[in-house]
Amino acid sequence: MNKLALATGLLLLGLALDVSAAHAQLARTFVSSQGSDSNDCNRLTPCRTFQRAHDNTLAAGEITVLDPGGYGAVTITKGISIINDGVGEAGALVSGGLNGITIAAGASDTISLRGLTVKGIGFGGGNGIVFSTGKSLTVENCVIRNMSDTNGIGLLFQPTGSSTLAMSNTLVADNTNTGVVISAQGAGSSVKAAFNRIQSLNNGVAGVVVGGVAATGTVNATVLDSIASNNGNAGFAVVSSAGMVMGLTVTRSVSAKNSAGIAAVGGTATLRLSRSTLTANTTTWVSTNGGILASYGDNRIDGNRDTNPALPTTLAAK
Repeated sequence: MNKLALATGLLLLGLALDVSAAHAQLARTFVSSQGSDSNDCNRLTPCRTFQRAHDNTLAAGEITVLDPGGYGAVTITKGISIINDGVGEAGALVSGGLNGITIAAGASDTISLRGLTVKGIGFGGGNGIVFSTGKSLTVENCVIRNMSDTNGIGLLFQPTGSSTLAMSNTLVADNTNTGVVISAQGAGSSVKAAFNRIQSLNNGVAGVVVGGVAATGTVNATVLDSIASNNGNAGFAVVSSAGMVMGLTVTRSVSAKNSAGIAAVGGTATLRLSRSTLTANTTTWVSTNGGILASYGDNRIDGNRDTNPALPTTLAAK
């Protein structure tokens, strides 16, 4: 074989390898408790862990869970969906101060998690789901519980840029810190969150906290048809830092058996309450450092241990 033929052969071999590598990633991959990470994650040859499936999935693709099992922690760096539509409990166990699911994706990436269980098993604790970068995160039909140690947060949404969070039909419980924390990090960013039918129960600190630490920016969150109960601090709270505007609206929800029913802390923090119930809390509400609590006058506030008769500001219905 002359040199030209050899070079041509090597070039063609290189192209073949490039095509093979490109085809290695799939738009939809699969995980199974009977799978292997040496597989290609296809339907008949599923992978064993979320991480292997993630790495073998095209951007904007989907990982499908085939059967119950523990699929390990995963770091998500691209737009992707991880879906369990009723095959049984599937998710990750957390220990050693690590995170169950870490999201550090691109600014235009959307991430969706459905039907997953993220559970702490001690041994140094950790956080359940931590979001740092990405366009949006959707969490549906999930369970996040038993995070412990110095972290111990169920869901920590700490975007460094403008991002959105949507969370529905999800239980966040028994964490040593807070159930759900929004902590906006990016200066000048806009963060929006919507919670629908979530339960934040038995957490050591608070149920749901909306806040931020950047110099400027806005955070607006809405809670609908949800419950925060038996938390060590406030059921629902909004906390602002200088320069950041924080808003939390709680509608048709219940805050019960917490240290405080609701709380607003900081001069640019506003919590609005409508058609909701505050009951059996040690303190009905807390408003400090200029925080604003506002009621539409249609709430049920009764059976709390203090004597606060009503919220300090009443809004007229429009």
